[in-house]
Amino acid sequence: MGGPSPQQLEEYRRCAILHVDMDMFYVGVELLTAPQHRGRPVIVAGSGPRSVVLSASYEAREYGVHSAMPVSQARARCPSAVLLEPHREAYAHYSAIVMDIFRSVTDRVEQLSVDEAFVDVSGAIRRCGPPVEIARRLRRTIHERTGLTASVGIGENKTVAKIASAHCKPDGLLVVAPEHTRAFLAHLPVERLWGVGRRTSETLHAAGLATVGDIADTPLPRLHALVGVAAGSHLQQLALGHDPRPVTPVREEKSLGAERTFQTDVADTAQLKRVLLGLSHDTAARLRRHGLLTGRVGLKLRYADFTTITRSRTLGHPVASAHDLYTEATGLLDALGPRPQAVRLVGVRSEKLVGSGHALQLSLDGREGEWGAAEEAMDRVHHRFGPGVVRPAKLMDPTVPNVPPRDILDGT
Repeated sequence: MGGPSPQQLEEYRRCAILHVDMDMFYVGVELLTAPQHRGRPVIVAGSGPRSVVLSASYEAREYGVHSAMPVSQARARCPSAVLLEPHREAYAHYSAIVMDIFRSVTDRVEQLSVDEAFVDVSGAIRRCGPPVEIARRLRRTIHERTGLTASVGIGENKTVAKIASAHCKPDGLLVVAPEHTRAFLAHLPVERLWGVGRRTSETLHAAGLATVGDIADTPLPRLHALVGVAAGSHLQQLALGHDPRPVTPVREEKSLGAERTFQTDVADTAQLKRVLLGLSHDTAARLRRHGLLTGRVGLKLRYADFTTITRSRTLGHPVASAHDLYTEATGLLDALGPRPQAVRLVGVRSEKLVGSGHALQLSLDGREGEWGAAEEAMDRVHHRFGPGVVRPAKLMDPTVPNVPPRDILDGT
């Protein structure tokens, strides 16, 4: 049998934007190694007194627990919750698998975060079938290869697809056909539109505009008066189901890095440098994963009184090895001289990013082949056998807790 007719192909291509969002991704990854907790309230967070919730299972969310909530408050709301420590290397490992699955279908993949992406399958229909069949295959493959579930929304544009995926969670699939877009959006609360934060929501509700349909039906001059010309026009276009933004495979990153908040403030320089080494390896791995090099390395310190200082150094040529990041970061630390207080947080940041195909990668000490080969070998081992199998020997000091860093990715 042949492929779709020209008319069918055109119809499929009108509704070929997928938004794929992993279901409670961080919790899901942790439950792969702790399946006995399935069905129970689960909170993923560090155990320190300053920890906040990274993610919560759907069972825990029923108690009002949500991400970024202090763990003490989450425990008060849900005393029966199981607290699991986060393993960020595992999240990166499974995220890479999921993104590879998307890219096996099309190169039109716009990764939004570690656990969600837009996928434009309009160019894959002849080869892979209608968008809904592609979505089913993606969900099935993700589950087979990772044990995790994903929800998929399909629409004629990014706004509709993203709202649809949220609407069918967890473990769902929802197609919003172009002719049904206005009706689908109309009854939703205004907060479901991108760009409607707390302040805008309060303004709209005070004016009697509670649903997306209300925004669509409101005369544009009134919206302009309420929220401004640009915001008013933008919101009404979204409410009408219009969103011209294409799926953009490569997002320009302004900076990328990692940081760690200590459970107790640290004054020892050797311990700070050991943590900087781990952060440098985490950042370098992410640079390589994104196909990027950095032209400037930054150091961030936050003291016990929350005073924060940053220092950076522009490099002679772009690099992507942990060795080079560490060399620069520790040099910046040493240049600060005696510190007035113990350190609460330390971070490494790479800036002035360029694609690895646009620059010759050299090591600062001339040993680029050795450092690059060793670190890429570690990447391959982690991808094949899972994170944490191979670590630099200097990171094995038992006196330094293996607390995962917080990744920083700035594309604004």
